[in-house]
Amino acid sequence: MSFYQRSVLPRLIHLAMRQENLLPFRRRVIGAAEGRVLEVGIGSGLNLPLYGPSVSVVFGLEPSPELLRMADDRAARAPASIELLEASAEAVPLDTASIDTVVTTWTLCTIPDAPRALAELRRVLKPTGALLFVEHGRAPEPGVARWQDRLDPLWRRVAGGCHLNRKIDDLISGSGFVIGTLTNARLRGPRTHTFLYEGRARLA
Repeated sequence: MSFYQRSVLPRLIHLAMRQENLLPFRRRVIGAAEGRVLEVGIGSGLNLPLYGPSVSVVFGLEPSPELLRMADDRAARAPASIELLEASAEAVPLDTASIDTVVTTWTLCTIPDAPRALAELRRVLKPTGALLFVEHGRAPEPGVARWQDRLDPLWRRVAGGCHLNRKIDDLISGSGFVIGTLTNARLRGPRTHTFLYEGRARLA
């Protein structure tokens, strides 16, 4: 792992993800979580203060030890019980059907093998559980989508594997989930980077 990936990129990710305009999305998604929660890609722990009394424990999954160290202080001060796990979403170290809610916030864009990760999330989720998500991804405008495809190889290299062009709803519904609610929004900024998918899914 290069110095950039080890020491610079985690801090850049933290700075990018702490934008105030992301907070309403975080509050809605995290506010709907219940019971035993698996948060995939917990990063520096920006969601941790938002968990409410309906959550019994949060398992914070993150492959980056640097980001986990940044999350540790927030975990100690969080209103819910937090267990941080240094692991990949493609191999979740939790029992089958042991989780009530899976949360992903700006995470599915970066996981190298997203279908495999979603299969793991399906495995650990209880039959009555929910997948709550807010993600950025492929824009509906053909011209913007073409630019996303062009920029994606370079962007992945500088942004820690983040893809601009994943169609999040198709990715989730093609991996054994049924999307119950889905809302799209666009943030201010480059149109290639700012199209959002927010929703709730259940097991098919």
